[in-house]
Amino acid sequence: MAVLQSLADLGQRNAPASENEAPVYEKKVDAQGRAYATGKRKDAVARVWIKPGPGNVVVNGRPIEVYFARPVLRMIIEQPLQVANRMGQYDVIVTVAGGGLSGQAGAVRHGISKALTFFEPELRPPLKREGFLTRDPRVVERKKYGRKKARASFQFSKR
Repeated sequence: MAVLQSLADLGQRNAPASENEAPVYEKKVDAQGRAYATGKRKDAVARVWIKPGPGNVVVNGRPIEVYFARPVLRMIIEQPLQVANRMGQYDVIVTVAGGGLSGQAGAVRHGISKALTFFEPELRPPLKREGFLTRDPRVVERKKYGRKKARASFQFSKR
């Protein structure tokens, strides 16, 4: 082991060979040719599989139009596919549990975004730019003892 003589020697010794290179992401698919990812939002957890196909989206065994009846929720789910210009190119199979419909839609969007990056790693920059790969950390605040809800207190009366 070489003895360091100055701080400049320390900088040269610890400098990595490729400092400015971005990490290389590889395609991750299973034996059936599907990419799998888990998406989360609030209390909802979505398990998402994508594979090349005509663009069918099935959520918990039902078509997306039946499970997510509100057009806004379907729009949220389709956002990653629209940003990546992959509408109608992938079949999406989802099992989602927990939370309400809004949280579940957000979880499915997160899962689809992650699965797309596993299937096509070159789609990562546009999806990352739109914020679809970031897990939304906001969750419901827990109820505190001595209070009615998380922050709401019981009515106070002096007499």
